[in-house]
Amino acid sequence: MKFILGLTGGIGSGKTAATQWFETQGIQVIDADIVAREIVAKGQPALKQIQDTFGDWVILENGELDRRALREHIFQDPTARHTLEAITHPAIRLSIIQQLQAASSPYVILVSPLLFETNQHQLTQHTLLIDASEDLQIFRASQRDEQNIEQIKNIIAAQMPRLEKQKLANDIVLNDGQLDHLYDHLKPLHEKYLKMAE
Repeated sequence: MKFILGLTGGIGSGKTAATQWFETQGIQVIDADIVAREIVAKGQPALKQIQDTFGDWVILENGELDRRALREHIFQDPTARHTLEAITHPAIRLSIIQQLQAASSPYVILVSPLLFETNQHQLTQHTLLIDASEDLQIFRASQRDEQNIEQIKNIIAAQMPRLEKQKLANDIVLNDGQLDHLYDHLKPLHEKYLKMAE
């Protein structure tokens, strides 16, 4: 049985910085966001299913998914969102499982912003939450992305509340300082996970 660590955190919490550090330690990372993009790539069965379900307007001239149009559509229509998730979630889960099984590092990390919301934590043995205050999340995300504060607040509101995540996570790292501060917290955890993986 491979030891799988689930890593999560809200927008701007520092998930990416944390996973990049683990990668420098030789740990393989499967990113649910990347998998979600891969399964709706041109020529993929899920994309065809989305087109058949929603109509040709979801496809750009180059044959790729019109993410923006679809995102706006599901934002206004909760039923459409459920329909989309019914197509994408099983395909994402299957691809994640295949990639986790193929990983060869001492342990493997599944990073997902919706680890708990989509029950992806069930694929893991242990979970780590990279946590940050909402003000800090908004500040970081607005610095990094070209999204306005309102959009970022909407994303935070759509995600599971911090307190809920804190209750569910096995380990929590409060990422409220510089990167070195984050890495200092991750080092002992990495040692712990190596032991747990033995």
